[in-house]
Amino acid sequence: MLSEIRNKRLFLLDLDGTLYLDETLFEGTLPFLSRVSEIGGRALFLTNNSSRGVDAYLEKMARLGIKATADDFLTSTDATVCYIKRNHPGTLFYVAGTASFRAQLESAGIPVTTDRNHPAIGGVLLGFDTELTFQKLEDVCVLLRRDLPYLATNPDLVCPTWYGFVPDCGSVSKMIANATGKTPRFIGKPEPDMILLALERTGYAKSDALIVGDRVYTDIAAGVRAGIDSVLVLSGEGTVSDVENSPEKPTWILPDISFITRQLS
Repeated sequence: MLSEIRNKRLFLLDLDGTLYLDETLFEGTLPFLSRVSEIGGRALFLTNNSSRGVDAYLEKMARLGIKATADDFLTSTDATVCYIKRNHPGTLFYVAGTASFRAQLESAGIPVTTDRNHPAIGGVLLGFDTELTFQKLEDVCVLLRRDLPYLATNPDLVCPTWYGFVPDCGSVSKMIANATGKTPRFIGKPEPDMILLALERTGYAKSDALIVGDRVYTDIAAGVRAGIDSVLVLSGEGTVSDVENSPEKPTWILPDISFITRQLS
């Protein structure tokens, strides 16, 4: 029942399409965040976008009137760093991503390079790259001729903008797969890594958590795979037909985030 939402205390929130669209804040966002604070809950902002760091998100949140700190964010970069440290410690990765993405990895102690000829390369890592060049695509294709660990931050096919969509990391990985026959191990949503890391960092139980997002194949699928409840909001990319065609279903479907606020009253 929808009333079960009132028992939730950890709200894992997608950003674009859920709280805002590009530079337009949805009307229900601030009342929702205020209500979560009033009931003693915790809101964490989850994003698959690895193209920029948390500082950029904090600047955007400030522009939109959302109060937030760096501790309120969990990104696919955070989950990728955690995954690499646990599964490929000390491995040098060739990174096809933005300068910001590489800087985030380096500051977290992950060895990275953009030189495909570096003799110590032990893995390939693909991020959402708004600075993508053909040279990077070629470098990845050359390196994947070897039997190297191949990771990608997220499988999103598109990234929403004010005018529609642009290709995201998932679309680029499909291009590379067409050329090499190889697909990466994705880290971000819909894999459960980010949600499990959020639970680990906050100490909440799965029954306390709710993920809210506008994409069935990332946000909702991540919730299902992590074993937590989920809400699909129809304020962004996702549609009811997406749910009908997906094996992974949201717990609830709501028009926008304001309908969750009503359950917390």
